[in-house]
Amino acid sequence: MTEQPSPAEVDGPPPPSPLEVQERVGAAAADRRSGRGRRAVQVLVATVLAGVVVAGVLQVLWLVLLQNGAEAVVVGAALALLPVLVVVAIFLWLDRYEAEPPGMLLLAFGWGAGVATAAALAVNTQASVLLDDAGPPGFTTLAVVAPLTEEAVKALGVVAVLLLRRREFDGVVDGIVYAGMVGIGFALVENVLYFSTALVQGGTSQLAATFVLRAVVSPFAHPLFTVLVGIGVGLAVSRSWRGRWLLPFLGLALAVVLHGLWNGSTFVPLGFPLVYPLLQVPVFVGAVTLAVLARRREHRVVREHLDVYARAGWLTWAEAAMVASLAERRRARRWARRLGGPDAQDAMAEFQQTACELAFLRERVEHGTASRHAADREARVLVELWQLRAHFLVGPGGPPPGATPPAAHALSAR
Repeated sequence: MTEQPSPAEVDGPPPPSPLEVQERVGAAAADRRSGRGRRAVQVLVATVLAGVVVAGVLQVLWLVLLQNGAEAVVVGAALALLPVLVVVAIFLWLDRYEAEPPGMLLLAFGWGAGVATAAALAVNTQASVLLDDAGPPGFTTLAVVAPLTEEAVKALGVVAVLLLRRREFDGVVDGIVYAGMVGIGFALVENVLYFSTALVQGGTSQLAATFVLRAVVSPFAHPLFTVLVGIGVGLAVSRSWRGRWLLPFLGLALAVVLHGLWNGSTFVPLGFPLVYPLLQVPVFVGAVTLAVLARRREHRVVREHLDVYARAGWLTWAEAAMVASLAERRRARRWARRLGGPDAQDAMAEFQQTACELAFLRERVEHGTASRHAADREARVLVELWQLRAHFLVGPGGPPPGATPPAAHALSAR
C-alpha cells in the first residue's frame, strides 16, 4: 500500500488523486472539439511558416547562384555545412532533458536560413544603394543597418516558436536552443554566400582565409547573438513579475550592440583582434556558463517535482530517479529493448519525455506561469505515463481494456 503524503510533505499543491484524474480527464473530453480546432490552427500556421521558409531559402540561394555560379555555390555549401554539424550537435546536447520536437527545431533553423536571410539581404542591399551608392557596404550599413535588421528578424523566429509552443516553452534552455537554431540557420546560408563569393573573387587562398575566419574562429557568432534574445524570452516565460516581457527586448538590444561591434571592428585598425578576445570571448564564456547552469536547474526541477509524484504513488522512486539522470535513462532504454524490443524502447523513451513534461508543468504551476488548463493537462499526462509504463512492461499489446493504473489502485486502497 502506498501512503499519500500530507500537505506538509508536498512542495506546492499536491498531485491529484485518481478520482480527480478521472474527473479532469472526463471534463477535458468535452473540450476536445475546441482543442482540435486549436491544433488545426497551429498546424495551418506551421504549414504556412514552412512554406515561407522554403520560399526564402530558395530565393536567397537562387540569387547567390546567379551571382557566383553553380560550382562556387556547391563548394560554398559543402564548406558551410561543416561548422553547422558541430554547432547543432552542441545545442542538441544541451536539450536532452526535455528534447524539443524535431519539427519545431527544423522550423527555427529554417526561419534563420530562409526568412531572416531573405529579409536581411533585401534590406542590406537597399541600404547599400542608399548609403554607399551601390558600392561595397560601408560602416553604417554593416555596423548599424545589418545588425538591427538581422537580429530583429531572427528574434521574430524565436517569437514564432514561442507562440506555437507556448504551453511547452519552459525557460532559458528552450530559449537558448530555439534561438541557437535560428542563428545557425542564418549563419549557414550567409556562409554559402561568403564562401562562394570568396572563391569567385579571390580563388582558393581567399576562400581558405574566409573559411578560417567564419567557420573556425567564429562559428558561434550568429547563434550567440540570437541566444541573447532566447535567454530573454526564456526568462520572461518562466517568471511572473510584471516587467518580465521587457527582458526579450533587452536581449535584442544586447544582440544588436554586440553584432554592431563585431561588424564595425573590421573598419578599425586592429579592431577585430581587440573585439574578439575582449568582448566576443567573454560573452561566449558567459553564455556557455549560463546554459550549463540552466541545464543543471532542469535536472533539479525534474528530480524535485517527480519526487512529489513518487511520494503520491504516481511514479515509483526508481522511475523518478531514472528520469532525472541522463545516464540512467540510457540504461533504462537499453533494458526496455532487451525486455520488449524496439517498441518497448520507444515507449520507455516517450515515458521519460512525458515525465519531464510533467515536472516542468508543475514548475510552471508553482511559478504562476501555467495556462488555465494546467490541471487538465496534468491529469492527461498522468494517464499517459501509466499507459506508457504498461506498454514497456506488458508489451506491444498494452494494458487490458478497462484496467486502472497500478498507482491508482494503491492510492484508492487507503
